Amino acid sequence: MSITPFDSALQGRAFADVDIARLFSDSAELRAMLIIWGALARAQAAHGLIPHDSAEAIHRAMLEIQIDPGALAADTARNGVCIPALVVAVRSEMQAPEHAQWLHHGATSQDIIDTGLALRLRQALGLISDRLEAALNGLADLADAHAETPMAARTYGQVATPTTFGATVAIWGQGLLVQLADLARIRDLVQIVTLHGAGGTLSAMGDAGPTIRADLARGLGLSDPIGSPHADRSHMRALAGWLGQTLAALDKCATDLMLLTRDGSVTLGGAGASSTMPQKANPVAPSQIRALAWHGLALTQALSSTPWDHRDGSEWFAEWLALPQLVTATARALTLLNGMTIIPDAAQLRAPLDDPSGLIHAEAISFALDLPRPEAQAQVKSWIAEIRENGGSLIEMSGLPDADFAPEAQWGEAPAQARRFAAAVRA
Repeated sequence: MSITPFDSALQGRAFADVDIARLFSDSAELRAMLIIWGALARAQAAHGLIPHDSAEAIHRAMLEIQIDPGALAADTARNGVCIPALVVAVRSEMQAPEHAQWLHHGATSQDIIDTGLALRLRQALGLISDRLEAALNGLADLADAHAETPMAARTYGQVATPTTFGATVAIWGQGLLVQLADLARIRDLVQIVTLHGAGGTLSAMGDAGPTIRADLARGLGLSDPIGSPHADRSHMRALAGWLGQTLAALDKCATDLMLLTRDGSVTLGGAGASSTMPQKANPVAPSQIRALAWHGLALTQALSSTPWDHRDGSEWFAEWLALPQLVTATARALTLLNGMTIIPDAAQLRAPLDDPSGLIHAEAISFALDLPRPEAQAQVKSWIAEIRENGGSLIEMSGLPDADFAPEAQWGEAPAQARRFAAAVRA
């Protein structure tokens, strides 16, 4: 087993996301930071902070230079960040010291690294948004198609009252619908430029600093934050929380599917095989989603700390360890849901409702009896005890019409809940 299955040649396809992995590769990180340096040089030149010809030389070089991440590894381990070694390497590659001296002028390592992360998060959240919408559309279709497919609701694991499969699917989707509605806020929080200098005051760029930052933000298509995010990591905690909540919503769907596949109430297309039991059709995808959700819960805890002072290396490093895994776990879990073919078995789902004992209708019968409420409950409990000991039918004992306890007479607003959810998604 590798240190992390996300990077494993053997297990990676089960848990990792190829598109997210590209965005969190060393080469993608370096490329993003080079782009920022080029844009920063132009913004600084526009306000007279560095020479125009040097800014153009830097901008051009940042589009052309290729840096080997491995060549920076030793210095990165010693310095804790890659920027000092990267500055040296890029200046050397430029072969124009009169221009290269203006590279990274007035910025600090966190400015460049965090802004580069923002560029990559913009793409990652775009991918996640697309997959979230696809998941919701799939669940909306499923809920609509089975709005009137009866099944037994369960509470505390026990058969409770009638509902429908469509209403159950709507429950799965409601949590995801909330997350989609909140995604715009999260994107606004994290798609920001970080340019605040060593102490968070951008003092090295003088009076022009805030204007340069605003220009850099516009050039990169990012927002200019109100304050310095060096020590205020609330935007990263908000992102971690959103990713964790999305995984939790996916976990609800996956957990219910695992329960429903136990007795064949639901089957999954493309289920996994057993090495020794030919009859098995294992719910592998829901199991993977649950594992990713549990892992995500632990990762959100790693991203919940409060930084020290005006910058905190340890809190920042913890983000590097946890955030890429949390992003890829969320993206992969959505892909797994979208890849599942969920096939409900209407007869198997309905079976508990057709139980000859009629115990599932106990609540409805207690309300239907023409007795004061306490007496009705006591009477129904007495009948239930008798049925459990000697058998029989609760509906027959009550003397009420069988038709009053058909699924459509007892499922309440379940079909409406399914259709409201589908309509909300499509709206």
